[in-house]
Amino acid sequence: MRAIALSEFGGNDRLELTDVEDPKVGPDFVLIRVRAAGLNPVDWKLREGSLEGAFPHVFPVVLGWDAAGVVEQVGPAVTGVGPGDEVFAYCRKHFVGEGTYAEYVSVPEDFVSRKPEAIDFVHASAVPLAGLTAFQAIVEATAVRAGETVLVHGAAGGVGAFAVQIARARGAQVIGTATAAKHEFLKDLGTTEEIDYSQVDFVEAVRESRTDGVDVVFDLFGGETLWRSVDVVADSGRIVSLADPLTDDHYHVRGITPTYVFVRPSGSQLAELARLIDGGEMRVELEASYRLEDAAQALERLETGRVRGKLALEVG
Repeated sequence: MRAIALSEFGGNDRLELTDVEDPKVGPDFVLIRVRAAGLNPVDWKLREGSLEGAFPHVFPVVLGWDAAGVVEQVGPAVTGVGPGDEVFAYCRKHFVGEGTYAEYVSVPEDFVSRKPEAIDFVHASAVPLAGLTAFQAIVEATAVRAGETVLVHGAAGGVGAFAVQIARARGAQVIGTATAAKHEFLKDLGTTEEIDYSQVDFVEAVRESRTDGVDVVFDLFGGETLWRSVDVVADSGRIVSLADPLTDDHYHVRGITPTYVFVRPSGSQLAELARLIDGGEMRVELEASYRLEDAAQALERLETGRVRGKLALEVG
């Protein structure tokens, strides 16, 4: 099968459109003919080798953890989907190598859900990693409830945009941080207040409108942003971070509950996201899509950190 693969870690010049072996289909696995593959920052981090110690790898490495496509074949133990079904999946396995920048990917059945009917394959491929991350942070880790206020750092990015919409769907008010140029976009997503973190101090801005603080902080950045977020959380509030394990005593004050989320595959949660999309409560913001052979160009754009929403590759 055709795939974008690399035989050594490095820059985008290491990426090559080549032929690799078709993935094998285990008893409880689903073989997906990939129609589109979503891009995530972890892709370029894996490409350059900065996560080499975190994930075992097998060369040639095919990048990509997000896919949408059509079921080609299923193992004998698979009961939930069958050949011809349109699906999407978060395809992270225990090692890096058999990714989604390819014509086929094979994953366990419980990673897979039927694709939302309201969107095409390209948009569906942009959902899994980012959508599951937001879902597991907003629904599981912090159990956001109607009437609460959530501060979402980096609200205009792929994960942040989903977090805003999931929180709104649960009846919360959302404050989003982003540069001023993206504030109209945030309003369209459903934010009730926007903060330009490049021009104002977010702690002062939040405290000015919410003197008691917010119920939940959703953090993507770690570092100083996360450290100072303690100052805007209400007593007995919650902080969820995707960047820091929150073990420091700094986060364990005033009854605050700190939680770290490392996203995991879940077909059942993808089904929940599909219901939100098909019900009109969540949309997928796709900045651009690229041909499979233009993966290097897509990753170059992703590495700028200025993407609004998501990027995807059109595979077949």
